Amino acid sequence: MKTIERMKFFAEQKGLKFHGLHHEIYLSDPRRVDPKKLRTILRDPVK
Repeated sequence: MKTIERMKFFAEQKGLKFHGLHHEIYLSDPRRVDPKKLRTILRDPVK
């Protein structure tokens, strides 16, 4: 997934590493919204 790779790259540039479980918060309902308009929050703890 491109977005996760970009997040890891950004964290590494700041001297951080992913630590813990990744989770996603879906802001749109995929049954009702065009796939191009879906919105999701990706969260990865860092240390």
